[in-house]
Amino acid sequence: MYGTPGRPWAGYAESSASATRLQEHRQRVQKLTPCLWFDHQAEEAAKYYCGIFDHSKITAITHYGKAGQEVHGQPDGSVLTVSFELDGQSFTGLNGGPVFTFNEAISFQVNCQTQEEVDHFWGRLSAGGPVEAQQCGWVKDKFGVSWQIVPIALMDMLKSPDTVKSQRAMAAMMQMKKLDIAALQRAFDGES
Repeated sequence: MYGTPGRPWAGYAESSASATRLQEHRQRVQKLTPCLWFDHQAEEAAKYYCGIFDHSKITAITHYGKAGQEVHGQPDGSVLTVSFELDGQSFTGLNGGPVFTFNEAISFQVNCQTQEEVDHFWGRLSAGGPVEAQQCGWVKDKFGVSWQIVPIALMDMLKSPDTVKSQRAMAAMMQMKKLDIAALQRAFDGES
């Protein structure tokens, strides 16, 4: 067995090259990675999301085998997990079957610099999702995952020490589905 307490990989490196590769792997692993449980659509969802966000890619796909088939019940060779990155943020999609579904208790916040970004992410992530889930910048996508499409300008308005202004922006936001930066700014400034 390799390692010692506190150093489980000690003794693993047989050469400085393998030690370097191990260290590079450790540096690339993100500490926190959200895992999204899908029925059987993890690969489809990962491809869909990678087509929406810049600097995104699928990094690995694993497959079910015969081991544990009496528990997981998935066909041998079907996709188990899909590791992917969205704008540098690591995610894992898991095909775990229909046992669990997504709900609004967890959502992903997409911070947007411009109205063009808001429009892009809103349009792409809301496509095929339930219209009734659209409120105050929130959308649910066609896989049931909830997203908040948030202009950074709104966050700045809500953090204003002038509570009269921030509350006007908040009241305007509560009436919107997709957030409109110009309308929020007008409300904040007392122009509407």
